[in-house]
Amino acid sequence: MKWKGRERSSNVEDRRGMGGKGVAGIGGGLGIIILIVVTLMGGNPADLLGDLSGSDSGTNSSYQETAKEKEAADFVSVVLADTERVWTKEFKQDGMTYKEPTLVLYTDQVSSACGQAGKSVGPFYCPGDQKLYIDLSFYDELQNKYGAPGDFAMAYVIAHEVGHHVQTLLGTSDEIMPLRQKMSEEKFNKYLVRFELQADYYAGVWAHHAQGEDLLEEGDLDEALGAANAVGDDTLQKKGQGYVVPESFTHGTSKQRKSWFQKGFDNGTIEGGDTFKAANL
Repeated sequence: MKWKGRERSSNVEDRRGMGGKGVAGIGGGLGIIILIVVTLMGGNPADLLGDLSGSDSGTNSSYQETAKEKEAADFVSVVLADTERVWTKEFKQDGMTYKEPTLVLYTDQVSSACGQAGKSVGPFYCPGDQKLYIDLSFYDELQNKYGAPGDFAMAYVIAHEVGHHVQTLLGTSDEIMPLRQKMSEEKFNKYLVRFELQADYYAGVWAHHAQGEDLLEEGDLDEALGAANAVGDDTLQKKGQGYVVPESFTHGTSKQRKSWFQKGFDNGTIEGGDTFKAANL
């Protein structure tokens, strides 16, 4: 991706070298999803709870940003700026106003309106404060653990989380999350899959515009599709536990995630991304 030397977003909050503030449990719909995601990725939820047991560590004066970390921070800031430009334009075309989210950079653990989380959670979006959270070490994890190398693979991850912000602004999150209290976990999971696939679609919409602005390089689209494939529920479950449990899927299969990202990439508009009305995912 052609990103160096380009405009960076001003909506970045740098909390690197700081611990999460206070001891807060992860609650609400997002907390449930976070624990599920950790399990799907082959992690132990107990490890996450362990991340939450520490008290506020305050500023870590020993933290020093490396050249590699600086480049990664600059990269995600440029991608965030790209998403701001694309979604501001898309919302305006539909007579709406896009409210830009904040991206929080942290190390090890962080406190959000959705509770406190450790880096084992991976990048996440909290609708409560409309912020994206990411420990930049996930950049290496995406490549080494999940086998999805490349800067555009990471760009896909960021665009997906921004997709959840788009869902919040459009009211989709408020419609879906309360359903958790009204139905069985297995039935609710089916809604979660459609919810996550829609965020993949929105990530594809951003990539469509990135291509239109000549920001993509050869192989970038394959990197994004490779990342979507790597984080499919079936792929993660096979890798983590050796077998799949379809009724526990919350994000969609690798095939579905790739398919909806591709649809967003092909269409380039909000329209066409209603996964909740799609007969076939």
